[in-house]
Amino acid sequence: MLTIYHNPRCSKSRQTLELIQQNSTKELTVVEYLKQPLTQDEITKILALLACSPKEMMRTKEAEFKEQGLANASDEQLINAMVTTPKLVERPIVTDGNKAIIGRPPENVLALC
Repeated sequence: MLTIYHNPRCSKSRQTLELIQQNSTKELTVVEYLKQPLTQDEITKILALLACSPKEMMRTKEAEFKEQGLANASDEQLINAMVTTPKLVERPIVTDGNKAIIGRPPENVLALC
C-alpha cells in the first residue's frame, strides 16, 4: 500500500499522483495534509522513513519559514512548525510504510511503485 501526502494545488504533487496511478497496482491512500495536518508523531515517522533531517522535509523558501525564524531552529522546533504550519511540509511525500520519498522530481517515487 502507498500513501501520498498530497496538495492538489501543487503541480508536482498532481504529477506525482498521476505517475503513481499510471504505474502502480498497489492500493493508494491520498492524504491532503493541508486539510488533515500531520501530527508530531506522524512527521517523526515520515522523517525516519525518509532518513533525512526536518529541514530537508521543509519548504524553506516559504514566507512562513522566514517569518517564524526557523533558519537556525532545533529539530524539535522544525517539527512543531510543520505541525502548526502544514504549508511548510515539502510535497509530495510518498511512503510504502517501509520507506518514503519526496516527489521532487515526481519520477523519484517510481522506486516505490
